[in-house]
Amino acid sequence: MPKDLDVAKRAKVIEWLKTEVVDHVSRLFKALWEGSTTRVGDSLASLIMSSYILARRLGMSYRDLDDLLLDKLKKHKQEGHQLEDWYQDISALEEHMRKR
Repeated sequence: MPKDLDVAKRAKVIEWLKTEVVDHVSRLFKALWEGSTTRVGDSLASLIMSSYILARRLGMSYRDLDDLLLDKLKKHKQEGHQLEDWYQDISALEEHMRKR
């Protein structure tokens, strides 16, 4: 494939993935409105999947994204994020990520 077509294809895929992320957020909001736990879970899984694939298409490895997430969790814990103070959600997610 000629280089200019490959660049155009990569750009098109990135744009498509961006719309997928927005679509999954929309589907999540609709599922929350409807109270469908099955659809909420499916929407969240799709959103996470699309986010990982978008990161990869942007030149980030899955491991790099995981490391960035762990860094962000650590920062939120240190800064006393409300979800950490109230429910220990930040610590629970950090532990989950480290066990994977």
